[in-house]
Amino acid sequence: MPTTAPHGFLRVAAASPRLTLADPDRNAEEIARVLCQAGARGVQLAVFPELCLTGYTAGDLFFSHDTLLGGAERALGRLLAETANEAFAFVVGLPVLLDGRLFNAAAVCQGGRLLGAVPKSYLPGYKEYYEERWFSSARDATRDHVTLAGQRTPFGPELLFSVESEPGVAIAVEICEDLWAPVQPSSRHALAGATVLLNLSASNEIVAKAEHRRQLVAQQSARLVAAYVYSSAGVHESTADTVFGGHCMIAEYGVLLEENERFSRDSTLVSADIDTQRLQVERTRLTSFADTSPLGSCAYRRISLDPIPSSLVGASGRLERVVDPHPFVPKDPATLDTRCAEVFSIQTAGLAKRLEHTDIRAITLGLSGGLDSTLALLVAVGTFDLLGWPRSGVLAVTMPGFGTSARTLDSARRLAKATNVSLREVDIRPACEQHIRDIGLDAEDRSSTTFQNLQARERTQVLMDLANKESALVVGTGDLSELALGFCTFAGDHIAMYNVNGGVPKTLVQRLIAWVCAHHASATEREILETVMATPVSPELVPVAADGTIVQRTEEIIGPYELHDFFLWALIRVGAGPRKTLLLARCAFPERDAAELERWLRVFIERFFANQFKRQSLPDGPKVGSVSLSPRADWRMPSDVSAGLWLRELD
Repeated sequence: MPTTAPHGFLRVAAASPRLTLADPDRNAEEIARVLCQAGARGVQLAVFPELCLTGYTAGDLFFSHDTLLGGAERALGRLLAETANEAFAFVVGLPVLLDGRLFNAAAVCQGGRLLGAVPKSYLPGYKEYYEERWFSSARDATRDHVTLAGQRTPFGPELLFSVESEPGVAIAVEICEDLWAPVQPSSRHALAGATVLLNLSASNEIVAKAEHRRQLVAQQSARLVAAYVYSSAGVHESTADTVFGGHCMIAEYGVLLEENERFSRDSTLVSADIDTQRLQVERTRLTSFADTSPLGSCAYRRISLDPIPSSLVGASGRLERVVDPHPFVPKDPATLDTRCAEVFSIQTAGLAKRLEHTDIRAITLGLSGGLDSTLALLVAVGTFDLLGWPRSGVLAVTMPGFGTSARTLDSARRLAKATNVSLREVDIRPACEQHIRDIGLDAEDRSSTTFQNLQARERTQVLMDLANKESALVVGTGDLSELALGFCTFAGDHIAMYNVNGGVPKTLVQRLIAWVCAHHASATEREILETVMATPVSPELVPVAADGTIVQRTEEIIGPYELHDFFLWALIRVGAGPRKTLLLARCAFPERDAAELERWLRVFIERFFANQFKRQSLPDGPKVGSVSLSPRADWRMPSDVSAGLWLRELD
């Protein structure tokens, strides 16, 4: 049996065809042409505007039963006949006469079959709208079946169209005003199991209405944890009193995936791959959704869709969807600026509360001259400013060891001076040498894990003991990406009394420093921060080269952080498996070789599973984004769980 939605991806389209008002034959011809284009794109489900077979603005011509209504029904029959050999499904709007009442309805079609007809529930009868003159509401229907184009089909608003073998492919329909109502039919649809919501619309254009419409579509998809596909009537409707723009949108869980340019004189078509699997994961995760589900009516009739082969099956399949390679870092500068301000505020608010609660007015933190400790220092300084406390209460401790470079040591010294915090320098090499002798480590060893970890643990001991001496709180500096990979020393830098960076992924750390640099730093601080941001990421635990350059580079050891942050987002936030994660990664990083992506994904999985024991004993720290690995808040996983199933999926 063909797979309709491999990895959950279903290709949908919203189309606004060029209309000939009150001419169903011409409209069916144009719709068929657009469907041909959609089929060539691999579209599996296409939605067209409200009353697209007749035109929305036909007015009292809707009372022309034999001519206009009969013409619309014949046009529907023509579309069914012309698509009888096609696997895709599509939805078109037309007026439907039943028991002396006229209904504004959507016809759901596939493979020459009329699967169902969904009448509009809410009819606008205000301002420029006058639908109540011609149409009746869905609640006025007296029968649950109708015969159209020679086919008897289910009729009613509570119809759910699904592929039985793939529960994520569940489709329901509402029409225009239904979205604008206080209680939308789509809300009931989603609670009944629909993941893909379609809206056939004829929403006219006035100043600022498009933005409001855009917000409605995005918010409804977010609220219902669903995909929402919206198609509206275009410029060839009557312009006697109103103008229509042909607005088409595809949204998924609050994000607008695709949108057309309005006011096109030609037919328009936008398509995207929506992730129905992710929607199912989110609904499972959100207990409030499950708690609300019983409110979905049991009266829903489920209608089977035939499986629709996907173009994503096979090596040549390409995902038709923008996948952000940096999901934790917004592309838009204004959004990034706002995001950084918010994250920084969360970090400072968290630390301020902990200091006030403990009645501690001093902190110690290790300042290495690298990215993470620099961000922690900036957060500490911001917190003390927020509380109105002197910055001298921040005790930055720089602890040069065997691998400390002159560049980072100089940055640490200069940064402490520029920010007016207290600075203490403790050379840990003598203590480490003594420890090396105490445990019997080879005196020539300058690279083993033991050699590296004992330095990290010595630094933590210094910070802890200084905190006791100075009645201070030890602030940790490790970030979310390091915690995911376990790239930290157990009982070393992974331990603190409060960690302000534990919720911040590495790809965002540098952007936060850049934000402070742009908005809050003096000229001197800015120059130092730019030096820090240009320094290679390194734990500096093995000796530098003869010329003083850093030889231990983290990303050469464990892989690029931009990939690992992406994998973290895909596996934890999206709930993707390894194969789906690779598909997303290939789309996000087309410049990278597939073998390289698989190699580093394997590293991520192996390290993520192997290092849960470190995350089990994390210090407190604020969650700042949608992903957190705190064992008390977001992520609960046994330390001794096997990664075998995930690794075998890669094989």
